[in-house]
Amino acid sequence: MKMFVGGRWQGSPEEIDVVAPYSGSVVDRIPLATAAQVEEALSTAQRGAAIMRRLPGATRAEVLRRAADLLDADAEDVARTISLETGKPISEARGEAGRLGDMFRLASFEGTQVRGETLPLDAQPGAEGKLGFTLRIPTGVVVAITPYNYPGLLVVHKIAPALAAGNAVILKPASQAPLTALAITARLIEAGLPEPALQTITGGGRRVGMPLVRDPRVRKVSFTGSTRVGEEITRVAGIKRLSLELGANCPMVVMPDCDFEVAAAASAAGGYVNAGQVCISLQRVIVHEAVYEDYLDALRGPVAAIRMGDPLVEDTKISSMISEDEAARVEDWIDEAVAAGARVIIGGERDGARLAPTVVADVEPGMKLSDQEVFGPTLGVTKAENVDHAIALANDSSYGLGAGIFTRDINHAMRFVREVDAGNVHVNWTPLWRADLMPYGGLKGSGIGKEGIRYAVEEMTEMKTVVIHGLDR
Repeated sequence: MKMFVGGRWQGSPEEIDVVAPYSGSVVDRIPLATAAQVEEALSTAQRGAAIMRRLPGATRAEVLRRAADLLDADAEDVARTISLETGKPISEARGEAGRLGDMFRLASFEGTQVRGETLPLDAQPGAEGKLGFTLRIPTGVVVAITPYNYPGLLVVHKIAPALAAGNAVILKPASQAPLTALAITARLIEAGLPEPALQTITGGGRRVGMPLVRDPRVRKVSFTGSTRVGEEITRVAGIKRLSLELGANCPMVVMPDCDFEVAAAASAAGGYVNAGQVCISLQRVIVHEAVYEDYLDALRGPVAAIRMGDPLVEDTKISSMISEDEAARVEDWIDEAVAAGARVIIGGERDGARLAPTVVADVEPGMKLSDQEVFGPTLGVTKAENVDHAIALANDSSYGLGAGIFTRDINHAMRFVREVDAGNVHVNWTPLWRADLMPYGGLKGSGIGKEGIRYAVEEMTEMKTVVIHGLDR
């Protein structure tokens, strides 16, 4: 597989394997971009930004709609690519591939709706006879850096709004799972996108990502990944716009007035999708002490029913993590919690990159399962004395991306909504739920800025103020 730089598909002297996490077989090889190719991407994107800025919104929208149709037609091939390069079950991969076209269509519309406002300048003495208004203009060159866990969705959440708003994009997908991004790029070029408007460059963060981030020709960086890397981006980016969707350890509270069997079934749905490798995956379940053991008993059945296996087999619900190293890390965190007094209720077995869905009870603050981002198929369950204690535990985190509560008490629900520090809060569901059109982003260490097509389009533009002065002064 080649990368798309400088308006053409090209390789490089060095390549790396893209390995299927489940089988360990090589899916393809990708080039490691050279410093010269990074520079070529930047200079080409500058030309692309000038082209896109002049391209009418209707023309940009038509290109995105054609790309959407192409992706719909090839959805099964795209799903298979997602499954192979990430280890994601084919049923989940189909769900991801099936959303891409609709996201491009939504972006094609929202890109045509960018607007400013008139300014009441004559409200200020001395400003009579002047006309003021604002315009939203493209930022210019946008660098989009995407992770491996959703190699289609998280690519489109960045590049579709950026292109719809009239920017040029340099896309750097994760080296573990770049093939879906390259497939999307090919469909956009086939759909008639001006070739300088999109560069998809492959290679590591140190070699490719950071040189792009720090370059002054780049006016916007949109990054999804770890909080550690996000902090580094803020240090090196310089004066430019940043959208950072970073780490999380999302909590969910279970109160005694809810149906805890429904809450347990939802926990199994929210904790193990994509082997728990989701930013808004449920990680910390905070259960009122009155139903603590009942909840744990109810959770065993739904977790035990999750079928593990080959991701290309239709009824597989969980397969491998992205690598054996990542699976071993999560196993170590489980062992550490058990050594500190926690207990494994179900799961915990590991075979290479495959880690069984796991529930760990009696998890306490200070354990990595509570304090850090697990990003694996493990739920940690913690006991709370009352709603105040539960809210305090939910907020006892450096992250703030998503949170949820199960309760029938509207007062508990409203307290949770108002007091829990998270960018996305759900009542009677887990944090793992997202509509592509809603504003999505975190608080605290979980990042800055919002995704969601309409909101991302706004993030990809800048405001210009215009004042027209009359000549009869």
